[in-house]
Amino acid sequence: MTNKKIRNMEEFATVSGLSRPTVSKYFNDPGSVRASTRQRIEAALEAHEYRPNIYAMNQNRKLTKTIGIVVPLLTDPYFAEIARNLEQRCIAAGYRPTLFSSHGDPALEVEVLDTLRSLKPAGVLLAPLGRASDHIALEKFCGDVPTLIFDSSVGEMGLSFVGSDNFQFTRHITDYLCRTGEPPCFFEMKTPANPNAHRRRQSYLNAMEAFGHAPNVISIEGEGWGFEEIGRLGGHQALEQGLFSTNTVLCSNDRLAIGLLTACCEKKVTVGRGPDTSIRIAGQDGHPHSRYTCPPLTTISHDYDAVSETAVEALFAVIDGAVSAWKSTRLEGRLILRDSA
Repeated sequence: MTNKKIRNMEEFATVSGLSRPTVSKYFNDPGSVRASTRQRIEAALEAHEYRPNIYAMNQNRKLTKTIGIVVPLLTDPYFAEIARNLEQRCIAAGYRPTLFSSHGDPALEVEVLDTLRSLKPAGVLLAPLGRASDHIALEKFCGDVPTLIFDSSVGEMGLSFVGSDNFQFTRHITDYLCRTGEPPCFFEMKTPANPNAHRRRQSYLNAMEAFGHAPNVISIEGEGWGFEEIGRLGGHQALEQGLFSTNTVLCSNDRLAIGLLTACCEKKVTVGRGPDTSIRIAGQDGHPHSRYTCPPLTTISHDYDAVSETAVEALFAVIDGAVSAWKSTRLEGRLILRDSA
């Protein structure tokens, strides 16, 4: 036994060589962590004679009926729609949702988390920036506040993860495009703001190999969240330089596709699947405005209702006292066929 006095869970996590969220999860339910992890924690407990203040832990979690909702950018139509859906479900369940946007800024994301911590919410629904996030700050916040991660996975942080299956998204729409015409090129940002773009790119490469076609990835310049203008400028460049090796283009997301549609219009390149058109264009996400482009955009859509319902139910279950092991839930997308492809 050591003489070192352990004053709180954070210090205990340090001496045990584990993260605070993992230690917190153990004290809520020892069966929710791996057997090897449980053995390490129990050995450290015996060595340091530490016992957490369970009463204080429970009190801190039940001070308010506030639910924090955090998204990377509220002006992005996808995040606006998912946030609206989450808000309505929280209100219907008797909670008071408080909505924040990190505006694509990692430092602001940390400030938002600090603000939320001071509000002592019952729980938080968090769509992190992903690779750009301060993972140390995220992990500490998830250890302090019951947090459900959605949209962008950052490892086994928080209570669990809920999002769309981006690999299924891209494989499904790539399969459709290959079956109905020339195989697609892939149009993306070289440095995407959303980490889901990397999963979609890899899925495209895997699908093209599986279907027996040579992939062609066009990675355009541009940073930040102004996807439409990035897609428009990159589209002009791709069309002028003949970068599209086939007459079919699959865009990494619908907003890039909208920019490419505009570039085609400006270059007088006809878009569609009819005999008198020059190029087919498809997107991914089910952007709320994709129905109203010209021509209407073929896409594969998030199941907004299922993602939001699964996320809030998982968070509410923990707030109500249920404890379960961390898990990842990824929901399939729905193919929407329109005139662009």
